[in-house]
This record gives sequence, structure tokens and C-alpha cells, in this order.
Amino acid sequence: MEWFWPEGFYTIVMVGVFAVASFAFKQPIAVALAIAAIIGALVSGNGVPIDHLIEGSFGYLDTILIIFCAMIFMKTVQHIGLMESVAAWMIRKFRVLPFRLTMGITVLLMIPGMITGSSSAAVLTAGAIVTPTLLKLGVPPVKAAAAIALAAIYGMIAPPINIPAMIIGGGIDMPYVGFGIPLLICTVPLAIFTGMLLIFPSLKQHAAEVGPGTDDSELEEELTRMSRVPLTVRLMLPFFVLVVLLGGERLFPQYAPSLGMPLAFLLAAASGLLVGRDWKPFEAATEAIQAALPVAGILVGVGMFIQIMTMTGVRGFFVVSALALPAWLLYVGIATSLPLFGAVSAYGSATVLGVPFLLALLGRDEIVVGAALSLIAGLGDLMPPTALAGLFAAQVVGVKNYFSVLKVCLLPAVVTAIWGIMIILGANWL
Repeated sequence: MEWFWPEGFYTIVMVGVFAVASFAFKQPIAVALAIAAIIGALVSGNGVPIDHLIEGSFGYLDTILIIFCAMIFMKTVQHIGLMESVAAWMIRKFRVLPFRLTMGITVLLMIPGMITGSSSAAVLTAGAIVTPTLLKLGVPPVKAAAAIALAAIYGMIAPPINIPAMIIGGGIDMPYVGFGIPLLICTVPLAIFTGMLLIFPSLKQHAAEVGPGTDDSELEEELTRMSRVPLTVRLMLPFFVLVVLLGGERLFPQYAPSLGMPLAFLLAAASGLLVGRDWKPFEAATEAIQAALPVAGILVGVGMFIQIMTMTGVRGFFVVSALALPAWLLYVGIATSLPLFGAVSAYGSATVLGVPFLLALLGRDEIVVGAALSLIAGLGDLMPPTALAGLFAAQVVGVKNYFSVLKVCLLPAVVTAIWGIMIILGANWL
């Protein structure tokens, strides 16, 4: 009966308008969120509260700055040729050691997502670089696409940048501090499991077939193209600078200056000017801003949506409804509704459902629970119709039917949801 309360009606209206605007009218997610926020305010009798909309749009300004600066760093690394050189070196060194190569490729696929907080960025950078060699190493295209999509999602959830966790924490004024180890617990076992399931068997078979007289000229030609820029210590300078700036602040807070993540990423990107490579910084920065704008737009819309949810009482209604659920049904709801709602956006799922679920689980360690909820919400990037990580991975690999990729992803996705629920149940122990 509570759905007949005013807040329940506002909830149906806001979520319904969001779904209709994004699915039926094909509006960008950011625009759909803003429209839903405005309609929610109108239906609740608050008119168009410009002050609340502006305040909400700036709610994730810190996160937006981090995304822009992290993307500039990632494009710098791509333009100087570091990513391709590292991939070529790793494949040459471990091509007959399938386990090490599997782990190395998985980490390489995760790194862009870890730095930018975007699974799409991971697929379109590291995924595009690794795809040709994966196929030449004998990995079937469908499994390669699934492995790239899942590794990109785990990278998006892994530290240091996890936007869904930032959104969930921001919903209850919890700072993004102390998430590093919980997020590693969430993602590392799953990344190993997925790599061993989808990549390792093919690499093992390829390693067994490679011998002294084996002609592997196609792979060698691809590796030669990728390693046209020699991998040197000087070329790796941007990563060294980033590790020093971010790691020093955490390990030696009394000595290292607190620069903040945006400035740390910009300084690390600027060090790319010293690697001795001829590249175009302005072009790299322009590409980075263009790539980050859609994500930034979503966060502006998310901020508006949360602000109006709070003003109209919808946010509190979600919490009360979640608290009223039996414990077993609450966990079933978390494992199913977060990924399904994430079909529109993992960020939207973290906004609309992640925050209420975290408030409903306040008896457990908030940081660990927030990390686990962000992991489950991240699965939304596999769910059609948007399926950002999955569709991009299929396009990069050349698989026309995305549902064949989704079918391969189902087992790892179910394991991911179960692992997230287990982490929530053991949050206080962890």
C-alpha cells in the first residue's frame, strides 16, 4: 500500500519518465535524468526549482574533475605509445607461459578502467590494442569480447577510481576514503577467475603448439607493429610520476604534499612531454575531453536526480521500502535489480538503487558494503539495450551478434553477483 503514498507516486513518475525518455525517445542518459528530475519536481508541486537543479548539477564536480584529468592522462599514455609497447613486451616474454600471460593481459585490460573509472574507456583503449593479438593467440572472438568487457568492468570497479562507489558514498555524505582494499577484494578474485575461464585455455593450447619450427609470423608481425616505440624507462615516466604522486600522499602523508587526484593526473600527463616522443599534447587533451564529456554529463544528470529525489522524499521512500523487505528478499533485490537497472547506466543504478540499499544496510561496514554494491551495479554495463562495455567489446573484436557475447558473460556475471552478496554478508568481518 505504501506505493499509493505521495512519495511512491513520485517514485513511479520519476523512474517512469527516466525510462521513457531514455528508451522510447532515445535521449542521452544525462538528458533523461534531468527531464525526470524536472518532472518529479513539477508533479510534487515544487515547480521548477532552479536552485536545487543547479546545486544538484554541481554535486559531483570533484568526480567530474577527476574523470577529465584521468582521461587526459590515459590519452597521453596512448599517444606516446606506452600501452602498445607494454602489451608487445608482455606477450613476447610470456607467450609460452599461459598463466602469466593471462594475468598480464587481464591487468592490462583493467588499467584504463582503474584510472578513468569508465569501462567504455578501457574497452576502447586497452581492448582495441589487445584484440588483434588475442585473436592470433587462438582466443575465439566471442570469448575475447566477453573477456575484454568483463575485465573493463572489473577495472572500472577497482581502485583508485570507482565512480559508482563515489556516487553511492556521496548519497550519504561518505567520503571516498578507505575503499582501496575492499575494492581489490571485490575485483581481483573475479578478474583471475574470468581470465582463467575465458582466456587461459586458448593461450595454453597455443603455447603447447608453439615450437622451434613453428611459423608464427602473423603474431610476430603484429607484435612488431605494436613495439615500434621501444619500451624504455624514460617512456614509462608518466606512470612512475603518477605512482609517486598518488602513492606518496597515501603512504607518507606527513611528508608528501596533498595535491588531489586531478592535479596528480595532470602533472603525470605533463611528464609525457619529457619522454622524447613526438606527439601532439593538444590533440590528446581534446580527445580526452570529448571521451569524458558523456560520463560527465551523466554525473550532472545524476546530481540533479538525487537532489530532487531528496527534496520530494523519494530517496527516503526508497530507504523505508528497502528496510521493510525481509533480509533474504533484500539481497535478492540487490543481486537482480542493480544490474537490471544498470542497463540504462551503472551510474544511474548506483544513484537510484545503490544509495537506498546502502542506507538499508547501515548496520554493516559502510565502506565494504558500498564497494560490493558498486561491483554489482557495474554489471549493468553488460545488460542490453545500452550494454556499454559489452557492445563496445563486441564491436572492437568484430562480433556482430552481441547476445552471443552476453551468453558467454552470464556465468561470470552470476558469480560476480554472488561474490558481491557474500562480501556484503561478511562486511563487518572483512
